[in-house]
Amino acid sequence: MDFNQIQELIRLVSKQKISEFIYKDGDTKLVIRQGQAETNQVPSTVILPAAPQMVAAPAPMAAAPVAAPAPAAPAAAAAPANDKTKTIKSPMVGTFYRSSGPDKAPFVKVGDDIEAGATVCIIEAMKLFNEIESDIQGKIVKVLVEDASPVEYDQPLFLVEIA
Repeated sequence: MDFNQIQELIRLVSKQKISEFIYKDGDTKLVIRQGQAETNQVPSTVILPAAPQMVAAPAPMAAAPVAAPAPAAPAAAAAPANDKTKTIKSPMVGTFYRSSGPDKAPFVKVGDDIEAGATVCIIEAMKLFNEIESDIQGKIVKVLVEDASPVEYDQPLFLVEIA
């Protein structure tokens, strides 16, 4: 089912004053609900993925429960050390890739000089591969994210020494 078909179903459910519509096809399930409140409500839509995603189990905690805020640690380490360094941050949520394919060379490596507008990585979001371009000119000092790992909006990706 494509996006246009989903939009058409939402319009039909809204027009027919149906409170709930459920569509199932194999492992895919689409639920459209419409509340009966006093205000005008937009029907909500929930689309479940066709296949469950594999998520790694958290590592057992050894002694200190202080290790829980791990996502904050890379952001703190990515903070510029001085006025000559800046970070290239993720403009979206997705999966970070350093190259255009598993057998391809990375777009940039530590020590590479980059120009503003140069492609530095790809972020995959909803099966779309978005090339991320540098907005600064300089030298790559550090890659802050592992290849093929999830990234959040505004998460630092690269540390760049400004030219």
